[in-house]
Amino acid sequence: MSATIDVTRTALLHRFAAWLVGGFAAIALVLCVVGLYGVVAYSVSQRTREIGVRMALGAQRSSVYKLVMREAGRLTAPGLAFGLVCSLGASISIRKILFGVQAWDAITLACVAVSPGLASLVASFLPAHHAASVNPVDALRSE
Repeated sequence: MSATIDVTRTALLHRFAAWLVGGFAAIALVLCVVGLYGVVAYSVSQRTREIGVRMALGAQRSSVYKLVMREAGRLTAPGLAFGLVCSLGASISIRKILFGVQAWDAITLACVAVSPGLASLVASFLPAHHAASVNPVDALRSE
């Protein structure tokens, strides 16, 4: 019986809609990563002189990594908080059409919060690496 139900038009339509929404979610995550990478990379490029001075005065590479990653975290945390509040509001508004899933599903909300958080770490790692490998002499000479 389940094989017969799986090939009906309604089941195929629901499956296609799920794949479509998943595809849009993947595109949104890629846009999130690219956008955050651009903002952090621009910030690092604007602060190259400052980072060069820090490195010339003896700052360790790990402190420069922490500086850039902390900045990315300050950009990510409010976005995650706002996104969680909006997703809770949306799930409460559609709770009558949810089947087999609670509107306050903690596992789903945790996965939804962790995946963009990890994506932001990945997006900010390359600018942090670039900032930590700045040659102080070159950074002080440029302007």
